[in-house]
Amino acid sequence: MTLADHAAPAPRPGRRADAERNRAAIIEAATVVFAECGGGVDVREIARRSGVGMGTLYRHFPTKDELLATVLERQLDTWLTDAYRRAMATEDPWRALTGFFEQLLGNQAGNRAVVESYTATGGPGSACVQRCYALIDQLRVRCADAGVLRPGVTTDDLFLLSGALSQAVLTTAESHPGQWRRLLRISLDGLTSRNIEPLP
Repeated sequence: MTLADHAAPAPRPGRRADAERNRAAIIEAATVVFAECGGGVDVREIARRSGVGMGTLYRHFPTKDELLATVLERQLDTWLTDAYRRAMATEDPWRALTGFFEQLLGNQAGNRAVVESYTATGGPGSACVQRCYALIDQLRVRCADAGVLRPGVTTDDLFLLSGALSQAVLTTAESHPGQWRRLLRISLDGLTSRNIEPLP
């Protein structure tokens, strides 16, 4: 008798598909629950909403931190992809830039777990940061070429501004949830080409 005769039976057809469906259901439910309740939510609520048992959830995601990291990475990647498509579909360079900021901050403001991640880990991971920086650079170049951006404004300026406004979303989330919109308008006004004073 060969070793192959003792091998485990082949998985039933459809088992892998079931596992993939369960994983997708967990991620979909966790995306909603984390956005509503933040990272401190009990994973039993995620299991309940996804329609799977706790054992199934833990087979896919042994820890809540792993599930949260997966959800946040996918969420931010989706947002950046959508932001890129919208920006590239917007003919007016200034509207593309302002629309990007509004969409980015609006998404963050509506997602409690993302807001919390800025306190816990400093925000998104390096791959997401690089994508965001590249998109901001494209938007800046378009605005500069069209003559609608204040002279001397760099991609680093805009990237740091996005981070600062993200912190504003975080610090005002509970007390003044819409305050970031006011701060964004003030900031954008300072970026327009009608401001010609040299930057420090």
